Amino acid sequence: MSEQQEREILTYDLFGTAVREIAQKVVDSGYEPDIVLSIARGGLALGMGLGYALDVKNLSAVNVEFYTGVNERLDVPIMLPPTPAAVDLTGMKVLIADDVADTGKTLEIVHDFCEGHVAEARTAVIFEKPWTVINADYVYKKTDRWIDFPWSSQPPLVDRRGGKAH
Repeated sequence: MSEQQEREILTYDLFGTAVREIAQKVVDSGYEPDIVLSIARGGLALGMGLGYALDVKNLSAVNVEFYTGVNERLDVPIMLPPTPAAVDLTGMKVLIADDVADTGKTLEIVHDFCEGHVAEARTAVIFEKPWTVINADYVYKKTDRWIDFPWSSQPPLVDRRGGKAH
């Protein structure tokens, strides 16, 4: 099996298709979010696309990372400041957007953050892996393959960790 067959390749064109299909699933379900909350960085493009497709102008973002020290990674991700104030989300219907539910822990922490404060929180992802701890409400495609996203399949033009520019 070639490397291409072992990977999901998401092009920008296919991304546009994915956004529309996910948005249609949201519409078909009858869910009308008041806000789209994107998980940075991977969920930002999906959140913007869903905002336009669903005519939701209230967009926000939250940054979640698995904290890394010297070769260390925590089992649980953390939300980095600034986090949206829970009081600002009170009573809202929130659609949480991310690029992939791999372990699902990032999606889970944001969903748990919203739970109890919002009227309802649902989740949307482009890809979902079979081993995720949380199943998204809206999924474009389920896969167990490595995913090449169009925004991260090439190295950055600059290296902010002290290396050379590309």
